[in-house]
Amino acid sequence: MSIRKEDALAYHHRSPKGKIEVNPTKPVSTERDLSLAYSPGVAFPCLEIANNVDLVYEYTARDNLVAVLTNGTAVLGLGNIGPEAAKPVMEGKGVLFKKFAGIDVFDIEINATTVDEFVTVAKALEPTFGAINIEDVKAPESFEIERRMSEELNIPVMHDDQHGTAIISAAALLNGLILAEKKIEDIVVIIVGAGAAAIACGNLYVEMGVKVENILMFDSTGLIYRGRERINKYKERFANLMAAKTLEEAFEGADVMLGLAQGGVVSKKMVAAMAPRPIILALANPDPEIHPDDVRSVRDDAIIATGRSDFPNQVNNALGFPYIFRGALDVRATSINEAMKIASAQAIAELAHEPVPESVLMAYNKTMMTFGYDYLVPKPLDPRLITRISMAVAKAAMDSGVARKPIADFEAYKEELNHRVGLSGGLTRKIIHQAQEDPKVVIFGDADNFKVLKAAQIIQEEGIAIPILLGNKRRIAELIAAHNLDLGDAQVIDSREEDEKRSEFAQLFYEKRKRKGITLADAEKLMRDRNYYGSMMVQTGGGDAFVAGLTKSYPTAIRPALQAIGRQKDTHLVAGMHIVKSKKGTFFFADTTVNKTPTAKDLIAISKLVYDSVSSFKIKPRIALLSYSNFGSNIDKETEAVRDATRILQKTYPDMIVDGDIQANVAIRLDILKENYPFSLLAKNGGANTFIFPTLMASNIAYKLMDEMGDAEVIGPILLGMKYPVHILQIGSTVRNIVNIAAIAVVDAQTKGVDK
Repeated sequence: MSIRKEDALAYHHRSPKGKIEVNPTKPVSTERDLSLAYSPGVAFPCLEIANNVDLVYEYTARDNLVAVLTNGTAVLGLGNIGPEAAKPVMEGKGVLFKKFAGIDVFDIEINATTVDEFVTVAKALEPTFGAINIEDVKAPESFEIERRMSEELNIPVMHDDQHGTAIISAAALLNGLILAEKKIEDIVVIIVGAGAAAIACGNLYVEMGVKVENILMFDSTGLIYRGRERINKYKERFANLMAAKTLEEAFEGADVMLGLAQGGVVSKKMVAAMAPRPIILALANPDPEIHPDDVRSVRDDAIIATGRSDFPNQVNNALGFPYIFRGALDVRATSINEAMKIASAQAIAELAHEPVPESVLMAYNKTMMTFGYDYLVPKPLDPRLITRISMAVAKAAMDSGVARKPIADFEAYKEELNHRVGLSGGLTRKIIHQAQEDPKVVIFGDADNFKVLKAAQIIQEEGIAIPILLGNKRRIAELIAAHNLDLGDAQVIDSREEDEKRSEFAQLFYEKRKRKGITLADAEKLMRDRNYYGSMMVQTGGGDAFVAGLTKSYPTAIRPALQAIGRQKDTHLVAGMHIVKSKKGTFFFADTTVNKTPTAKDLIAISKLVYDSVSSFKIKPRIALLSYSNFGSNIDKETEAVRDATRILQKTYPDMIVDGDIQANVAIRLDILKENYPFSLLAKNGGANTFIFPTLMASNIAYKLMDEMGDAEVIGPILLGMKYPVHILQIGSTVRNIVNIAAIAVVDAQTKGVDK
């Protein structure tokens, strides 16, 4: 990707200047707020902390605050440019901490060039921070700075330039060895470069099992060996017993090359001389020690990683440091030790073996990523990194005795980590787990589409459901082959080829609809349509649920199901619901797809359907019937239906938490409810989590705005009120949404439990 200077400068100059800002986390809009935040109220937490210094973590932001500390002596590839010039990079580091791990950062650029000056400043800053990230400090001073800070401070300290590279490259090495079918204790490793990152990598590799005598490290002078002059104490560990070798000689029979030097220092001839299935970690930026294309030209068996995003297998520190610090902060660790680093490397390596989320595929414009030569480590935008790495680091801290605040419930901690970065997958996981307990047969009506096939593979692999694929058999086979999908023995049906079954379905459909304008000839023609055919399969027991609609408009897709299956007996309508997962929690919106202007009777029916559906997810619904009025503050025809529906619901279903008419913001804001409407059932029960909209227009606009602008994830639509489970996808649904809807369909089938 090419970045123009003027674009980058404009980006950083645009108001507000820079990339970070500080925002208050408590209200400060009234005189009372100010008195609580500052004088006189602030004195109370101050006195509590004075009596027990550990309470600083309870009354301040310290447990989520990291210092990114630099003197600007080794900034990226720019060198010693000074602390002021380093500030844009440090702000960028702060953005990554916040974006990926929800950690707040103060970037601190200091005029301190000696080890003593730097450590003195860091020690003075310790009471402010939960941890310190040393950044862009030149070697060899950086080694001594980190060693002394780790010894003299009682909070986690890590020099990411060293250990971040070591951890991510170690993950790539572990997975490379799996592909190469080699054992870590047997390999010979060449390290080209002997700076801070190279030495940290060598140290971690040894901790993980590489024999130190099998590491050949080269600096600008040549091989580091015993008896050579000009070797500092940090390089001494890697001083080899053998006599001096040239770099070219060292490559003969070597298994791994780690490059942390400069572009072009490794030749094709060197790589050609390496052992079978060599692992090439050419991490110099912007130009790797040897270009991947040059490696491929002489070694088609090579396993290659670089530091660049435009080649496969980017060894990127962003894969590790936010989550390592997250785990260390959350157990209030006193340090980041070798056990925590090894645990994070192993967690990263293991994650690359799992199916890649669709959000990651979309972010990188890929249709498929699977563990192999081109996918050694996860991508930086993988949302699973925070739970895998942070949990591994936290456990390692506890096991190694440096955790002052051990975690008792790791499932709850996992949920907390997801909340830290915005979207919680708690409900989704709950639905999937519930589906896995008793998988049902789900028929897909658009199976000659890659997204549906990918979703079917996922639900089959994860034991969510048993898929049946409706569509063009030849096209389905082509898509499976083209995308290397594995659908095992999933049944594939083309309704156009099923003459006998189609005739049977046509006769049944005709009997059902003959007094509603359908002739037998019409029925026979309709059964060639997979949506009618799939609906009749469910109606006759050929499957437990039907999912369709990806390639058709919603009214067109829903019509066959309504005609072939129909509504459940206890309702006069069907309705659509969307699940909206946001930072404020999980909410349910209805009706979002079917009823344009519901009457009071309709609102009652919709509310009952939604109540039953939300309850099936083992969540207690707290229903708000929405309006632009609050409990009669505006009386007109529009609000009348909402008030009437509320009154009847409260009388008919006394155990149901339901209230209205009410404005959306009031329904969510418990403080407003308690202060102004304490009589409301919502005020007494924690506010609303379920919203019934007065019109289809309002609900449709609301959930789509949330989806696009509300920093929220939207799942749906979920069709309510059908006799058997049918769910109609919307055009453009993602694989993730299709999987979620399939899981919901399974839970729906479990709940209905209708004997066909």
